[in-house]
Amino acid sequence: MTASTGRTLWITGGGSGMGRATALAAAARGWNVAISGRRAEPLTTLAAEITAAGGTAFAVPLDVRDHAAITATARAVTDRFGRLDALVLAAGQNSPRRRWEDQTMAEFESILGTNLTAVAAVIDAALPALRERGGTVIAISSYAGWTHQGGAGVAYSASKTAVSSLIRTLNQQEATHGVRACHLCPGDVATDFLQQRPEVPDAAARAVMLSPEDIARTVSFVLDSPPHVRIDELVVSPVSQA
Repeated sequence: MTASTGRTLWITGGGSGMGRATALAAAARGWNVAISGRRAEPLTTLAAEITAAGGTAFAVPLDVRDHAAITATARAVTDRFGRLDALVLAAGQNSPRRRWEDQTMAEFESILGTNLTAVAAVIDAALPALRERGGTVIAISSYAGWTHQGGAGVAYSASKTAVSSLIRTLNQQEATHGVRACHLCPGDVATDFLQQRPEVPDAAARAVMLSPEDIARTVSFVLDSPPHVRIDELVVSPVSQA
């Protein structure tokens, strides 16, 4: 175990987009950052960037659909830093096939597995350490988790709506341990996730969307709130959001 000199944050989906921006922002503010994702190369590149800037990062490749690997990763993070103060869940999945007429049940199950079941599994694995610190959980959900969005897709909408209930039960049941959780619902964000849309937005459309750094600032606001403050749900959207 490595003795920690600062707070520790574990981010899933940390190799790109909102997760990556969150890792950079947290490291710049002195957090020890553990970053997980399916692809090792972006994680090691990001960890090297953080270290070069004077921060502390730990790259831990992880497929969040592998529950045994989740348990092992949670243990690796706490073994490395000796503590876990916060968890940001940024891994997500969607498909261009979003309607009953063209979706497949295999894809439906995969989307729910990534967006919902994996969220529960990572929280479950991290909870013992979070209870010790009175930790914070931020589930980066979606505008579709806050209000129905017809174009978001059958599986995606169902999964993100369910994350709201997951976070509510976490807050209700874990408040006695000082654990607090936020259901963060971004509107349109200009990331590679847009490639999963049936019609990929062009440069002009992306220019008026939120940036990953906008979400990182929002996450920072939640993480840095005083321990007695809980932000149950937070919606952030671009002015252009329909």
